[in-house]
Amino acid sequence: MKIAYVFPGQGAQFVGMGKEILDKNPEFETYFAKANEILGFDIKKIMLEGTIEELTQTDVTQPAVFIHSVLTAMSQADFHPNMVAGHSLGEFSALVANKTLSFEEGLKLVSIRANAMQKACEANPSTMAAVLGMEDAKVDEICQSIDEVVVSANYNCPGQLVISGSMKGVEIASEKLKEAGAKRVLPLKVGGAFHSPLMESAKEELKQAIEAAHFNTPVCPIYQNFTAKSHSAPSEIKQNLIDQLTGSVKWTQCVSNMIADGATKFIELGPGSALIGMIKKINADVEAVKE
Repeated sequence: MKIAYVFPGQGAQFVGMGKEILDKNPEFETYFAKANEILGFDIKKIMLEGTIEELTQTDVTQPAVFIHSVLTAMSQADFHPNMVAGHSLGEFSALVANKTLSFEEGLKLVSIRANAMQKACEANPSTMAAVLGMEDAKVDEICQSIDEVVVSANYNCPGQLVISGSMKGVEIASEKLKEAGAKRVLPLKVGGAFHSPLMESAKEELKQAIEAAHFNTPVCPIYQNFTAKSHSAPSEIKQNLIDQLTGSVKWTQCVSNMIADGATKFIELGPGSALIGMIKKINADVEAVKE
């Protein structure tokens, strides 16, 4: 049996996240102290006592989901995955889990990523929408036919894809997709067009930080969003993390490739359980559980 550990991205946050982990593992207080120091604000207080509005600010959400995910992984007594993957932001959690990054280095990069993405969103008002009940290839075709910036951003699972782009681009694409037979097209409450060319300025900022960071050789491979393939070389992992900001999250392809390479059990670590649902839609026969 090969076990795959998977980690969620932005959107999995919830009020009180981290309380249960700290109650069970009071020694994790040291990680919250480190996090507060790295971030320059009291992330622990917001995670444990903050409102959902506070938790959904990008510069808070991404570190909060990362911290919750990594500490959940650390709390597992028998933590020996054969492979790891993360959805968008979750890739950084996965890289701590497979020892590529330290907790501190991972959090620094997540914070830089979140702030860079926030600035890019403010510079280019943009959005995303979920497309339900349409084949990926048809969504791709419609997006490519539009002159405005709009792309397929997240290939979550069969019948669920997220598009990303300018306000006008997503609006035009949404109408065309509905006309072409999509069951539903739902606008998402996000700060901007993540995983699209409109994140180019954030990509440049993140690139400098990633290239300067220390990446170890992982103890097991990571299947990365940008390529959907297995990677163990630090130089490749770095480049794929950089390219991920403007590239698509190929989650369907990642999971399919992990299964093809022998994964028989997926364990989701961190807040929420969205990945389990996606994995079961990708392959109903595989075991997928929440920790």
